[in-house]
Amino acid sequence: MESVILQLGTWNKWGWLVRLLSKHSEWMSAKVKFFLPTMDLGSRNEASDPQERVILQLSKLHAQGLATWQSFIHCVCMELEVPLDLEVQLLSTWGHEDGLPSQLGTGEESQPGSQLHHGLKRPHQSCGSSPHRKQSRKQKLELAKRYLQLLRTSAQQRYDNGLPGSRQPLALHQAYVPPILQWSRATAPLDTQEGAVMGDLKAEDGTDVSIWDLFNSKTNKGPRVTVLLGKAGMGKTTLAHRLCQKWAKGQLDCFQALFLFEFRQLNLIKSFQTLPQLLFDLYLNPTSDPDAVFQYLEENADKVLLIFDGLDEALHSCSNRETVGPDDPGPPFTLFSGLCRGTLLPGCWVMATSRPGKLPACLPREAAIIHMWGFDGPRMEEYVSHFFSNQTLQKVALAEFRANRHLRSMCAVPILCQVACLCLRHLLPGTSPGQSAALLPTVTQLYMQMVLALSPPGFLPTTPLLGLGEVALSGLETGKVIFYAEDIPPPMMAFGAAHSLLTSFCVHTDPGHQETGYAFTHLSLQEFFAALYLMVSPRVSKDMLECHVTLNSRWVLRTKARLNLSDHLPTFLAGLASCACRSFLSHLAQQDEAWVGTKQTAVVQALSKLATHKCKGPKLIELCHCVVETQEPELAGLTAQSLPYQLPFRNFPLTCADLAALTNILEHRDSPIHLDFEGCSLEPHCPEALVGCGQVENLSFKSRKCGDAFAESLSRSLPTMRSLKKLGLTGSKITAQGIHHLVQALPLCPQLEEISFQDNLLKDQEMLTIAEVLPHLPLLRKIDLSHNNVSVSTLLCLAKMAVTFPTVRMLQVKEADLIFLLSPLTETAEVLQRASDLPENDSPRKEAQSRSLTLRLQKCQLQVHNAEVLIALLREGPHLEEVDLSGNQLEDEGCRLMAEAAPQLHIARKLDLSDNGLSVAGVCCVLSAVSTCWTLTELHISLLHKTVVFTFAQEPEEQEETWKRAAFLDSLMTKKPSEPHLSSRRIRLTHCGFQAKHLEQLCKALGGFCSLGHLDLSGNALGDEGVALLAQLLPGLGTLQSLNLSENGLSQDALFSLAWCFSALQWIFHVDISFESQHILLRGDKRSRAISAGGSLPEFSAGAQSLEFGQRLIPRSFRLKECQLEPLSLTRLCATLEEVPGPLEVQLSCEVLSDQSLETLLHCLPRLPQLSLLQLSQTVLSPGSPFLLANIFSMCPRVQKVYLRSLHHVTLHFRSSEEQEGVCCGFTGCNLTQEHVESLCWLLRKCEDLNQLDLSANLLGDDGLRCLLKCLPQVPISGSLDLSHNSISQEGVLYLVETLPSFPRVQEASVNLGSKQSFQIHFSKQEEAGKMLRLSECGFGPEHTPGLASSLSQALQLTELTLTRCCLGLKELTILLSLVRRPVGLLRFRVEEPWVGRVGVLSLLEVCTQASGNVTEISISETQQQLCVQLEFPRQEENPEAVALRLAHCDLGTHHSLLVRQLMGTCARLQQLSFSQVNLCDDDDASSLLLQDLLLSLSELKKFRLTSSCVSAEGLAHLASGLGHCHHLEELDLSNNQFFEEATEVLMGALEGKCRLKRLNLSHLPLGGSTLATLTQELSCMTLLQSLRLSHNQIGDAGAQQLAAILPGLPELRKIDLSANGIGPAGGVQLVESLSLCRCLEELILGCNALGDPTALRLAQKLPQHLRVLHLPSSRLGPEGALSLGQALDGCSHVEEISLAENILAGGVPHFSKGFPLLRQIELVSCEIDNKTAKLLIASFMLCPALEEILLSWNLLGDEAAAELAQVLPRMARLKRVDLEKNQITACGAWFLAEGLALGSGIQVIRLWNNPIPPDVVKRLQCQEPRLDFAFFDNQPQAPRGS
Repeated sequence: MESVILQLGTWNKWGWLVRLLSKHSEWMSAKVKFFLPTMDLGSRNEASDPQERVILQLSKLHAQGLATWQSFIHCVCMELEVPLDLEVQLLSTWGHEDGLPSQLGTGEESQPGSQLHHGLKRPHQSCGSSPHRKQSRKQKLELAKRYLQLLRTSAQQRYDNGLPGSRQPLALHQAYVPPILQWSRATAPLDTQEGAVMGDLKAEDGTDVSIWDLFNSKTNKGPRVTVLLGKAGMGKTTLAHRLCQKWAKGQLDCFQALFLFEFRQLNLIKSFQTLPQLLFDLYLNPTSDPDAVFQYLEENADKVLLIFDGLDEALHSCSNRETVGPDDPGPPFTLFSGLCRGTLLPGCWVMATSRPGKLPACLPREAAIIHMWGFDGPRMEEYVSHFFSNQTLQKVALAEFRANRHLRSMCAVPILCQVACLCLRHLLPGTSPGQSAALLPTVTQLYMQMVLALSPPGFLPTTPLLGLGEVALSGLETGKVIFYAEDIPPPMMAFGAAHSLLTSFCVHTDPGHQETGYAFTHLSLQEFFAALYLMVSPRVSKDMLECHVTLNSRWVLRTKARLNLSDHLPTFLAGLASCACRSFLSHLAQQDEAWVGTKQTAVVQALSKLATHKCKGPKLIELCHCVVETQEPELAGLTAQSLPYQLPFRNFPLTCADLAALTNILEHRDSPIHLDFEGCSLEPHCPEALVGCGQVENLSFKSRKCGDAFAESLSRSLPTMRSLKKLGLTGSKITAQGIHHLVQALPLCPQLEEISFQDNLLKDQEMLTIAEVLPHLPLLRKIDLSHNNVSVSTLLCLAKMAVTFPTVRMLQVKEADLIFLLSPLTETAEVLQRASDLPENDSPRKEAQSRSLTLRLQKCQLQVHNAEVLIALLREGPHLEEVDLSGNQLEDEGCRLMAEAAPQLHIARKLDLSDNGLSVAGVCCVLSAVSTCWTLTELHISLLHKTVVFTFAQEPEEQEETWKRAAFLDSLMTKKPSEPHLSSRRIRLTHCGFQAKHLEQLCKALGGFCSLGHLDLSGNALGDEGVALLAQLLPGLGTLQSLNLSENGLSQDALFSLAWCFSALQWIFHVDISFESQHILLRGDKRSRAISAGGSLPEFSAGAQSLEFGQRLIPRSFRLKECQLEPLSLTRLCATLEEVPGPLEVQLSCEVLSDQSLETLLHCLPRLPQLSLLQLSQTVLSPGSPFLLANIFSMCPRVQKVYLRSLHHVTLHFRSSEEQEGVCCGFTGCNLTQEHVESLCWLLRKCEDLNQLDLSANLLGDDGLRCLLKCLPQVPISGSLDLSHNSISQEGVLYLVETLPSFPRVQEASVNLGSKQSFQIHFSKQEEAGKMLRLSECGFGPEHTPGLASSLSQALQLTELTLTRCCLGLKELTILLSLVRRPVGLLRFRVEEPWVGRVGVLSLLEVCTQASGNVTEISISETQQQLCVQLEFPRQEENPEAVALRLAHCDLGTHHSLLVRQLMGTCARLQQLSFSQVNLCDDDDASSLLLQDLLLSLSELKKFRLTSSCVSAEGLAHLASGLGHCHHLEELDLSNNQFFEEATEVLMGALEGKCRLKRLNLSHLPLGGSTLATLTQELSCMTLLQSLRLSHNQIGDAGAQQLAAILPGLPELRKIDLSANGIGPAGGVQLVESLSLCRCLEELILGCNALGDPTALRLAQKLPQHLRVLHLPSSRLGPEGALSLGQALDGCSHVEEISLAENILAGGVPHFSKGFPLLRQIELVSCEIDNKTAKLLIASFMLCPALEEILLSWNLLGDEAAAELAQVLPRMARLKRVDLEKNQITACGAWFLAEGLALGSGIQVIRLWNNPIPPDVVKRLQCQEPRLDFAFFDNQPQAPRGS
């Protein structure tokens, strides 16, 4: 030290410094403790003289190193009163890096490793290398005890002056206030018998713990691990040191040894260590023989506690080695894992502290997880009382806390409570009451006030603050929380030490090596200083600043690649962005406020971006904290509005501060929100943060961590949440104590609509207490008390409450489920008011309407005596909607009592007594008991399935509305006037074990029922004997609607009993028997009308005429499947069926039917005159069966149709007297060959009126075809012959063509040899002059061409041949045309081949030049790949002089002159030339030039068509020139071409002189003003014009007026189409006036124009006399115009089509009284037609006998309209299609339509797409009636044209 003294200049100044420090010995000791944390400051090793002690301390400080010495000198000058001259010398000498001579820095004392605990001598050897000396067990035990005493002495010395490194500014040694500790999960039970000596930790609920409980597990084996979870600042480290202090004082005597490690220090260890090295070398080494000590610790591991603080800060090893052996070295975390897993020091106690987040996998499942929640109100006040020793100041501080709820929520975190107390101590003396706390609105401003409190008055130490901020930020960015002396500049170190912002401790990095480390007193303090630096440093740009504004979802496991520990940095940045911090930051940065504002704005903008993202869970909570810190209302509003309506929080801890931040944000929200907390660890008192939160509409908590304290806290918040409608507190641990508080709070929440307390620990009394609250919640709709403990007696009490309380409408109990459903008092009051308005004599009805109750007590162990109590209770109660007592123990007696009581209980829907132990004997008792109940509609009992269900109808008074709804539908049913309107009862007694011996008693019980409709006895054991007996007893049961005897063990002997019933009992209309599947059903003709009230779809027969539509007879059906049909049994069966009235349908099915049986059956048919249908399905027949069936026509002349398919399915239709024409015969898939043809034809020739013969899918081949064609003249067929799928080849086709002349009655033949394999020949009754032949995919080769040409030449009656994809190339077609020669007549060739669309117009015309006859017609369509050529025979050669004269007009210099010459030769008689979808631009207008020359030579051309084609302007000029010379044209079609207006004007010139024109089509052409004027001028000369089509030309009113001027001059005009031309009412009226003068007009098409009612009204007055077609869709017609038009049209004898689609006709739908005899189609799509307006319209259809198509889609038609339509369908013989898409027809209406179709209508399809019919009903309807179509057209929905 002499050199130090010399540098001061004189001994006097050195002595002055020593004397100064001697006067501040406590200060000096504190500084030495700070810089030398391991030094013992006791008196044993220090001088007694104060000055000598100071000199010794100075020497030790100097020996610590340069940085430490400089920091100490700065502390002296900063904190003590040092004269200025001495301060200058001190700082100039030692305050800089070069101030200390080098020789003072050397020496033994400067080694960090020499700093040891006083009195503890470190041995020379490490524990890993200690020599092994043989010692006795007693010596080892003595060594161990000496070490344990040494360990406790060390701890006592460490904690003599309070908790070490106390992390609080201006370290105050306050009394310890324990935070809330709460169990999260623990598999090891607590031992509660031992007394807790640690009384300073308080317990919360039954789930919370004290310090003693942390180590009180009964587990004796395996690891004993406790994890203490708490957010930053909750006091985890303080608690760890508190445990060490208690142990040092002997209060935790269950442990002999306690070791405390901090992971932030363990992370610094550079080398791998064994566990003994970790315990001894890096903590405290034994004086000798460490192996013996460690062995003792292993043997007594259950008395060893190891505490690891900061598990979340641990660096996890990246290697796969998670555990090590007892003697293996490893990183600290691996050793920790071994301790937790029990591989190291097995049986020891391990405690770890951590922030919440992802915990490492090494923690065992049985580890106890404890949450640390900080302070509640009482703890907070206790801490404040200890902090302020001054009583006056204490009272003022407590008043500030109590008055500021936001400050209290912040101070629930102990570290914030400590900072707040510090700030208040600074603020209170200078402020008035209530103002101090107002200066602490946010956490950030709390820390800011702390900094101001630590600063001298009026002075802000910017340099130290910024220096500490830079150190803090660099540490956070590198994951560093421990610093060394060289990391912190001495001035900053002195500032931090002076204000206790830094703490010091000893750091062991290797055995034998230790250093002094420094850290901020709390990590949040480091983050605050880092945020300060980011906000005020000019080196931090806005982009860098925004990078730090992030949200962390949770803590992840730290590795060297993931070092970030930033928890509160974004929150502090957000807080510093508040305007309240701007002045402070400006002063600190020494910049103006605008500069600071720029950075604050950057932070706010970054938060705004985050606010619009969909944050969830922890990120959302962190965002709320940040937004609250900014104090920006706009940002809070943006965040609040961005929150979803459903806001879930799942599986992470939430504190009171978290909820406070969330509710602060919600205050800025306009719309309600639902908060759902599931699986979250919740601070017991966090619901207090919800006080006054008016935005929460739904609040749900589901967590086992919620107990009574939580419920008590929630009860204080609920009355203040005025918008809360739904409250859920489920899956928690609430007991009577918590319920007591909640029940007191619930009546204060009258707005609640739903409450759930399911899955708690509630018992009987608590359940009743909750139920008593129901009358006090007027809006309550549901309360759920499921999964709690409730007894039977309590259930009955709850049932009584349900009966008593007027708002309860359902009580549902099933095992653990218990739910009340209620009607709010407002609704109940309205119902009661309506009831009170009724007359007094309607009191029963008044009671029924006032309220109905559903009671479900399922699986509640109710017995007979409980049933008696329940019946007495329910008799006095309201009407019951449903009573469900299934799954109880009522047995026979209880079920009988309930059945007897049913009439008095007023049950409206259902009584369920299933699974109650009912026996066979009890069934009859129940039937007798319930037989007098008039409201019973169905009873279903199944003893096998334990089902007993009574279904009731409404009381008669209550049925009025339902009957009113079904009145119309029921009126459609033909029923007797005297028939009562009672629904028939359905009794289902299935699987009850009934035998024949039970039937008499059973039928006696059933006889007591009135109007028994449906009886189901399926699944019993009646047998044949029982069925025979039942057949005798059935008449006593009256008229049933159905009887089900399925699954009763019946044999075929029972068939005749059932058949006898069918003939004897008039109510049986349908018998369905399947013996193998044991399905036996007897049904009547009545259908359930349940569907009219929304029931399910009833089943019906696909071919059955089951309703009396049109007064037609109802057929009876007999279906017999899966039985043996022998001749004898068939004869007996037919004899029985002879007595059945007709019409009769018989459907039989058996495995095999022999020829003898079939012949027997066919011989019986004449004896069944009432038979209308006979079917044999899924029955194997012999190959000879076709011949037996073919002979049926001679045996039974009534047969109208015979159809045999695949020798498995036979259908015979029989004609009635009024149906005599046309017999159909089909034998498909019957393996018929050439050998069978002659025999079959011989049998069929006996049938004189054979209309159709179907022999498809057989094996005829070409030979069979030849044989058939030879025999065919003998068969009197007049309709069609189908030979498809008979393996016929090209040879057979050629033979057909060859033989066609021998069949004079053949009208058309169509053959496809491709995938379709179709072969059909159509005949007529008279000889046909012309025949058509269609050949598709016949694969003709060149070898077939001559034969085909030869046959065509001979078939003189063949007038048209179509060849589709027959592999006929261009060359083959040319040859065919040249070879076909006939003496006289016409023959049209139509060829469809892919090459037609590729070769071009010129090549196709060149083909025509080779034709052998005169070409009279050419039609080309490239897109359709079609060429049509008509030839006239014989070919007439033209006069050479005429040819020369025509050639003179042509340009023979062209290179197509030869082709023109050839065409002139073959096409001289050409009358029709048609081009569709061709391209005339490909060959430089050569095609158009050739057409020009050709047109000049065609003197007889009458028709020219050029549509949808591409022609250039120059080519169009050529065509116009050519057309100008065609003066004999009668038809000109130039529609749908893409011409410009100039080109259209050129075409108009070609119209000049066309006075013979009869049909003109110029649709889709641009007709401008001048073009239209030219057109009208030329039209005025076309006096023979019959058809004019100008649609889609947008001529407007002006064009319409021009046309109107010339139309009267067209006397022959029959058709005019002006649709989509933009014509309005003005033009429409003039057109109508003009058209009225066209006396021959038949078709008027004016749709898609805005004509309006004026045009319609004028048209009604001027309607053309011969009008056949009227199209006015999308014409903006209204009801007035439509009605006038309908009245004018009514009775018009010529009208065939009417279209008024897409007009608003609601209320004005036309209907007719006279009708239209020729009307084929009516279209009223999208006209807003409803049921009412449709009624008269549908009735009008009956006056239209020729109607084929009705289009009513996209309207408002419902079931009533469908029923009306179903009435008329059978009477419309020609109707083919009905479109009802996109209406409002339900299953009921669809059922009526199906019934209408079943009456033999010829309709092909009814479209029902997009009607509200359920998919399952759609499927059933389509199976039973395929003509109902529910799919899209072309897989696309068809919308109206104008939509």
